[in-house]
Amino acid sequence: MTRLAFGLLYTASFISSAIAGSPPAVPQRAANPPLRGSPDLAGYDPSNIISDEDTTKVEYELAPGQSDDAKIGVFLNFDNIEHPQPIRGAKGGTDPGPRNDALSAMNSDLLAPPGTDHGQTISAKWPMALSHSKLGLDSAGWSRQQNTNVMPDAKLMAGVDMRLEPHAYRELHWHVASEWALMLNGSARIQAVDEDGQTFIDDVSKGDVWFFPAGVPHSIQGLEGGCEFMLVFDDGAFSEDNTFLASEVFAHNPKSVLSKNLEVPTSAFDNIPSGELFIFPGTPAPKDIEKQNITGSAGPIPKSKTYSYHWSEQEAHRVAGGSVKIVDPLTFPIAKDFSAALVSVKPGAMREIHWHPSSDEWTFFIAGKARATLFTPPNVATTYDYSAGDVAYFPQSNNHYIENVGDTDVIFLEVLQADHFSDISLGQWLGLTSPQIVKDTLKLSDETISKFPKEKPLIVAGSRETREKLAVQFVS
Repeated sequence: MTRLAFGLLYTASFISSAIAGSPPAVPQRAANPPLRGSPDLAGYDPSNIISDEDTTKVEYELAPGQSDDAKIGVFLNFDNIEHPQPIRGAKGGTDPGPRNDALSAMNSDLLAPPGTDHGQTISAKWPMALSHSKLGLDSAGWSRQQNTNVMPDAKLMAGVDMRLEPHAYRELHWHVASEWALMLNGSARIQAVDEDGQTFIDDVSKGDVWFFPAGVPHSIQGLEGGCEFMLVFDDGAFSEDNTFLASEVFAHNPKSVLSKNLEVPTSAFDNIPSGELFIFPGTPAPKDIEKQNITGSAGPIPKSKTYSYHWSEQEAHRVAGGSVKIVDPLTFPIAKDFSAALVSVKPGAMREIHWHPSSDEWTFFIAGKARATLFTPPNVATTYDYSAGDVAYFPQSNNHYIENVGDTDVIFLEVLQADHFSDISLGQWLGLTSPQIVKDTLKLSDETISKFPKEKPLIVAGSRETREKLAVQFVS
């Protein structure tokens, strides 16, 4: 039956039912329509039903600053805004749905980007909360990772967030990649043996750092209060699933070979695990670390090559807008290609516009709420919003900033693959360039140019009111 014939049949039924005083009867159809419709539904037909739905009736409100000129580009706080909309100044329009308002509120600069954004940069954000969790045995802990599977352009580094409950082990293992770590909370005991048979053991706490070179076997055990740490690897494609594990080594070598190699009977291996342990409960470590400090003829690893650095005991360099402290091979030589800064930015302040001339930047947000614009030549820029637990990635020499848009301190870790930590400051560059060149290029006034800094700010406090408030905090 064609659409026109069906319509005429339905109309006739409606008229006869109205005359009889009864409701119109719907023409009989099959109880369950077929999966595919009639070929007659394709293309134009006079009987096509056209919706008269008004999609302009969208209930919404604008956030403060959302109606300003798009190029001003202030941060839009959608936390208390119902149905955030992709509108910025005179740009954009309403979104009648479907929508994910919660996700839009968390990413206001993607939903309603500043007018200075243009095109699409690499994907420079990954929330660890979206990573698949790998769960340890018997409630002993977990891990989740970020690598090129989820951030394809983050080729230089990858990260693993790992939790160990009290006394739990990250089992004996090693990697093809080198491992740099920051303790996020709690405390752990770490051990390793290098290729010369030199041994290492230490207890590390929140804020401390360790480094294990590629191929060096090691273990990690959570101490009494448990711990969490962020691991950074010098290979963007690194995966926790490609780690060399002691349990797997024993499970996949013939017992006769293990017996001959270790000079014990094959029965000694009757109870070895059948496969990986990964993270598992363990015997509490003795409080006296010396009871586990085993050395051979090669002795311990010398302090000049030690695998840990008690970064928590280093005082941060303070400025009006926050603080910065650096650890790199100049102070921690064994981590020869890992340079890092731990940065704290006060509300209203920002990590200045900068770029790294010798490395990509891998950043992990530990606390607070921030945003950053990644600029890639010649004219591509994208602004991202970040919260605690997010990873950011900024390619070498691509300029960016990190602005605190919340009401608490933003704390984040910047990691470079470099023999020392370095960056170029936009403000300092302009401040140390001939004013006439800057004036001719950017059409700025002499008064504006005179305010550019000659020393690297690192963190800029923001407005005058913010600077005065933070200056008081700094002095106190």
